[in-house]
Amino acid sequence: MQLLFLGTLALFVGVTVAVPAQEKRVHHKPDLSDHAHDDAHGFQYDHEAFLGKEEAKTFDQLSPEESKERLGKIVDKIDTDKDGFISHAELHHWIKHRQRRYIEENVDKHWKEYDQNKDGKIGWIEYKNTTYGYYMDVEFDDVDDKASYKAMLNRDERRFKSADRDGDGVATREEFTAFLHPEEFDYMRHIVIQETIEDIDKNGDGKIDLQEYIGDMFTPENGENEPDWVTTEKKHFSEFRDMNKDGFLDANEVSHWILPGEVDHADNEARHLIHETDKDNDGRLSISEIMDRMDFIKVSTITDFGTLVEDHDEL
Repeated sequence: MQLLFLGTLALFVGVTVAVPAQEKRVHHKPDLSDHAHDDAHGFQYDHEAFLGKEEAKTFDQLSPEESKERLGKIVDKIDTDKDGFISHAELHHWIKHRQRRYIEENVDKHWKEYDQNKDGKIGWIEYKNTTYGYYMDVEFDDVDDKASYKAMLNRDERRFKSADRDGDGVATREEFTAFLHPEEFDYMRHIVIQETIEDIDKNGDGKIDLQEYIGDMFTPENGENEPDWVTTEKKHFSEFRDMNKDGFLDANEVSHWILPGEVDHADNEARHLIHETDKDNDGRLSISEIMDRMDFIKVSTITDFGTLVEDHDEL
């Protein structure tokens, strides 16, 4: 049995080892592409935005005929209302889906493990028994830190109930996704904020002071000198994070810190693709318009060879 510590937000993306540890708490949407968005020097940004960064690397070997065939299949998947055109809303949804692929793969990984009765839903009891069942039989007596495991259970239950929007005690796939990745759902923001404060607030006063803020990302060892970035973070705390200048971060200030508002790059990219491809300016794309702009879309890089060959639905 695998015990998951779902109380932590370890699945934030866009973080590298060079970034201070506290930045792992800050949730940014994954970039659509590692390339600059500059059509004058190529369309790789658009390729990766359409397909996804990893998949786009592997699809340069298709012939034009294979590309057109597979592009047709992709267009059919994007055209959810089956009217023969791709609207801005459909293209926006598609790009966001590609952007969220890593989340879907993580949910897929755990779904079968927790849906014990195979009814297409996961009840809190199913999740609790699968994750904590063995330990609960002995009231956590077999673990070294009983209090921590009980706290994990209570935290998971609180998060599950928040994700369970209709309060029926079972999670649909969407609700289970919100449970595993609360940072991705607006209605779960309060849980992300609450859990962050609980993690950092060592004295239990419900807010974060400068010492707790720095302590979450840096603890000096053996006379270690304070890195320059810690000095910078102290300045950020007082000048930017602590907006009301009371010396603490409250829930609202933590929200601005870890869940910053961002430009919707998927929306911008959908508009850009339509602008560059929509020849009759009707605000939507036909299959002929897409095929006519193969130089721009470069279909060999937006065709998911592996999944389409097997006719999977992941796309």
